Amino acid sequence: MRIKTLLARGRGAMLEFLPELDAGRLAELIVSFANALGGTIVVGMDEQGRVYPGVAENLEPVFRRALQLCTPPFMAGDQPEYHAEETPEGQVAAIVIRPTPYQLMVEGRGTFVRSGKLNVRLSPEQALRGGRAAPLSSFEDQVIVGATAADFDEAVIEEYQRNRIKRGPTGEPFTRTELLRDAGAIDPSGLPTVAGMLLFGKRPQQFLPQAGVLVVRFEGTSVREAARSAQRYARRVEIVGPAARMIERTWEVLFEEIHHQPRVEGLQRQETYDYPPEAVREALVNAICHRDYSIQGQRVEIRLFDDRMEIMSPGGLPGHITLENILDEHYSRNPRLVRGLYYWGYIEELGQGMDIIYDSMSRDHHPPPQLKDTGRNFTVTLFNAVDTAALEFGEDLNPRQMRALQFLAQHERITNSQYQQLCPEVTPETLRLDLKDLVERGILLRVGDKRGTYYIRKQLAR
Repeated sequence: MRIKTLLARGRGAMLEFLPELDAGRLAELIVSFANALGGTIVVGMDEQGRVYPGVAENLEPVFRRALQLCTPPFMAGDQPEYHAEETPEGQVAAIVIRPTPYQLMVEGRGTFVRSGKLNVRLSPEQALRGGRAAPLSSFEDQVIVGATAADFDEAVIEEYQRNRIKRGPTGEPFTRTELLRDAGAIDPSGLPTVAGMLLFGKRPQQFLPQAGVLVVRFEGTSVREAARSAQRYARRVEIVGPAARMIERTWEVLFEEIHHQPRVEGLQRQETYDYPPEAVREALVNAICHRDYSIQGQRVEIRLFDDRMEIMSPGGLPGHITLENILDEHYSRNPRLVRGLYYWGYIEELGQGMDIIYDSMSRDHHPPPQLKDTGRNFTVTLFNAVDTAALEFGEDLNPRQMRALQFLAQHERITNSQYQQLCPEVTPETLRLDLKDLVERGILLRVGDKRGTYYIRKQLAR
């Protein structure tokens, strides 16, 4: 364990500090991490690095009591473990929690899940939708029939080991077997699991043909329009391999398709793109991480049209996640795969993918992403249209006005009541002044009077 490494990372989705002993608080943290992606709890130290003497030395009975509060009991191989380390200021301990394929709760307190830096208590309905209420193996933990350890790629495992040392909970190298077990890549008898094949397989699609990515570039703005042309599609690429290689190769293909050109601002040369690269990359990683791999006959599919990009992931939104709470809540259908790609470095900050997509699209003056959940598939659509008014006046407009322009990028008009729904945190009078300012700037045109008033982009006026 390297305490300095953990301190440098700071509190987050997989790390918390517990300076004082409290069995209830410790149980809540253990359950939160186990229900999410796993994590590490540093005991006897706060996030500023101050050591509290005597705390780590007395951890054992409190640790046992905390585990007793976790229900159902941890199954064999899933139990948290802790290790002590001496520092110049005194002893500290690190408890390492693995993600469990079943849902845990704290006796008398409820079900918790880690989301960013917080332990979020789930309502009974949310916990039920979590889908892991019984200690049954999740799909990524299932053993792959016919696969052996010889089907793992040693070069990929070594690359993962090097990256895990930098981002993992202990900062120390594992033996090969320890690493595979920690990643959930093998079962107790050493046979490869679905998660292991996705992370380290030489040819994962030999056993999981659905675990691939299909990228199709269409001419026009619809499949029907493309079908009328001489060629059904301009480009079609099938991508296979372990998850890390699929991300790398798919990103290369998409980057080739995202038109970009240099732009000089002052003395700086900058590249401009059809879509923010961060948004595309996060949507890609999310699709590979969170798809339902138990659905056969469907791969992650990315469709590129003249006006948009659609990233379709098999399986609806997981657990208690809905279109309404997707920016505030976090739940992983494949926690071992997500954790592995985080250690690898393909996920920068756990639980922040959708925020990055929204923020980068807004920053580059694109409409917000369109999300669609059919229950069978989840699709993220990115539009390459740029709001020229937002680009021209962006620094002079407040965030509410920017929100109005983003709304108008997808709708012909906006009314006062619609604007109030977009910005419920401010008064109607403030919003009225916002719209008046946009009219005076020549960005919007006011149409109608009194209750029939609405606003349109000025260049759309006839």
